[in-house]
Amino acid sequence: MTATTTAPVAAPSVRTDKREPSARLRAWATRAPLLPALIFMIVITQLSFVATLVISFFDWNSLYPDARHFTGVDNYRQVLTDTDLRNSVWTTILLTVTVVLVSLVLGLVLALLLDRRFKGRGVVRTLLIAPFLVVPVAAALLWKHVLYNPEYGLLNGLLHYVGGPQPDWISGTPLLAVETSLVWQWTPFMMLIILAGLQSRDPQQIEAAKVDGASDWQIFRHLTLPHLRRYLELGALLGSIYIVQNFDAVFTITSGGLGTANLPYTVYQSFYQAHENGLASAAGVLVVIGSIIIATFALRVVSSLFREEVNRG
Repeated sequence: MTATTTAPVAAPSVRTDKREPSARLRAWATRAPLLPALIFMIVITQLSFVATLVISFFDWNSLYPDARHFTGVDNYRQVLTDTDLRNSVWTTILLTVTVVLVSLVLGLVLALLLDRRFKGRGVVRTLLIAPFLVVPVAAALLWKHVLYNPEYGLLNGLLHYVGGPQPDWISGTPLLAVETSLVWQWTPFMMLIILAGLQSRDPQQIEAAKVDGASDWQIFRHLTLPHLRRYLELGALLGSIYIVQNFDAVFTITSGGLGTANLPYTVYQSFYQAHENGLASAAGVLVVIGSIIIATFALRVVSSLFREEVNRG
């Protein structure tokens, strides 16, 4: 009997192509198109913020550049203790809270109406969104001259038609005049966010509640409102980020007078009128810090919304 020997089969050799890019190189190649935008953003935003932060520690009046000197946190102490600056901080808080809350309530009402089907809903939705698309300065000019003007404004024209008084809206209620213009512009933004939340509800849950005999108010209170909590928080946080930094309406409608000067306008006034670069920089840094705090909460809310959508899917 002849033994048959079988030659072992050699395993196929894996040929490594040295010309194939590594995973790290491919990752950098993927990110490369984003690098110019990232560098541009860093140069425009971060470097200027660092310069502002450095200037905020100096007593620096642009009219006397040779007299500048390092003062540490004195500018921040002055921002927090100066009466006018404290008043501007309070005005900023009052303006932000009022505009955000009123815009949220009106946005919720409009979103509930638009969530129903009716003829011409698309046209109505477009008209309601339009104020948010107007340039902020143009919107402020519209309210100041077309609506508030005591001689030819629309509001006084309507009051004259019915035999009513002819008030000077800006002089009589300056802060309310600014708040009203901002509410008009930001209510559509809140409406869109809340409407997105309404349309993400589970229709089967709503139908089950109706079958069980729940009224519209009970459905809204126990199902719709808890579902909209995250969307209401998101709208409030994003609106607060903008209103805290708002400058256009205050500058255009009242020029910061009559107790309407908020912190951004005070920064402008300190820099361009008093030429106090250090003081203005310190106030500006505080505005940025406040905006970052609000934005951090906003990002957390957005992340939680995304997680809920993923879990629901």
